[in-house]
Order: sequence, then structure tokens, then C-alpha cells
Amino acid sequence: MVVRQERALRTRRLILEAAASVFDECGYERATIGEVVARAGVTRGAVYFHFASKRDLAQGVIEEQFEAEAVPERSCKLQEFVDTGMVVTHLVPIDPLVSAGVRLSVDQGADSRMGIDAAPGWIARLERLLVAAGERGELLPHVVPAETAGLMTASWVGVQLQSQRFTGRADLAVRVSTLYRHLMPSVAVPGVLACLDLAPDRGARVYAEMTAARQQAADSEPADSESADSEPADNGPAGDADGAS
Repeated sequence: MVVRQERALRTRRLILEAAASVFDECGYERATIGEVVARAGVTRGAVYFHFASKRDLAQGVIEEQFEAEAVPERSCKLQEFVDTGMVVTHLVPIDPLVSAGVRLSVDQGADSRMGIDAAPGWIARLERLLVAAGERGELLPHVVPAETAGLMTASWVGVQLQSQRFTGRADLAVRVSTLYRHLMPSVAVPGVLACLDLAPDRGARVYAEMTAARQQAADSEPADSESADSEPADNGPAGDADGAS
């Protein structure tokens, strides 16, 4: 049973990665379940086993994005605040799940009618880190965590869009590093500010740390024997209410 559940999780991840590539290339409105099926190499029934609709798929991509970007905890919460944005910055050009999550957050077809938006989740995550930073005495007295979290999220999205337009995201890490260098002096007390790592390659280094930790955890797990998958082999619904035929 455990092995079957793990295989189902792997299939779900495969479907999400395929969906992310479709959403990232086509946007929400033009994406179809049929294209996701083709790219994932699974049956339509397997897709509907995990996701009831195109909207559920998009929401799954958003949620998986948050899992991929859970940075290591730091004793300095403002460094963790920076690391969160820099890891996302590193992943956007190389991970379709993250890139699709960004596109879905600014895609009017997804946001205005379907309510699919990662921004509130990002604001809440950053606000929690800023609150924790304030409890440790890392913030300047005037800083309001909710306001700063909202400003940082909006600024990051704007920088990402600008980088995508002008350089195809080739300079995204440099632009985001510049954003932090301008923002953090108005947030951090001087002693903390002097210790923050705001370098353009910060995201790449933290992500390498995350990858090594995951690999170490995987190496410590016992090998599992093969077993039958738990997903249905049928073709699922004939169509999709969101235009997924």
C-alpha cells in the first residue's frame, strides 16, 4: 500500500510538471487538459483521478510551487526573508512549476474569474517572517510587516516582468539583488543589515543547500519494492468544462 501511494504521488508530480509547462507556455485560458495528458504521457483518467478540473490543476501548480521553495530556517529571519525571494528568483528560469506559478499569478484569465493567485500566499509567508524578525529585534521601528510583505511581493513581480520583457529573465537574479539592496536598508537595523547576504547568486547557493539536504534524506530511506499503481486506467470524462477537450 505504501509503495502504491508513493507511485501515485510520483504520477501526480508528473502531471503537475506537465501542467506547469502548458500553463507557462499557453497561459490559463488556452491551456487544455488534453495537452497536459499528452505531455505527461498518462491517461486522461489518471489526470482526473488527481485533479477534477483545469482550475484544480492550476491551483495544484500554485501549491506545489510553495513546497518547492521552502527555504532552510535561519537564526536571522531577515536572511530567511531574503533567501525566500532569491530562491524563487533562481528557480523561475529553470523550473516550470515556479515559472508557471508566477504566470498564473499575473494571468488575468486565471485571476479575474477563477481566483487563482499565489500572491496572497507569498504575502502571508513573508509577513510571518517579518513578524518573527521583529520579535528578534531585526526590524527598524517604523516597519509594518504586512505592508512590507505586500510591497516586496509587488516589487518582485514587477522586476520579474521587466526582466522577462527585456532579457528573457537572463538578468533576473541581478535585478532582484538590486531590489533587495534598495529595500533592506529601510527594513533592517544596521547591525543586521551589515550581515545580510544579498548577492545575485544567493538563491543558487541556498538552492544547492536545499538539494543536498533532500538528497541526503533520500539516501537514508530504505529501497522499496515495485508494486501495482493505485490509479484508474480508464479515460475519465469525455471533456472538460474549462475547455480541455
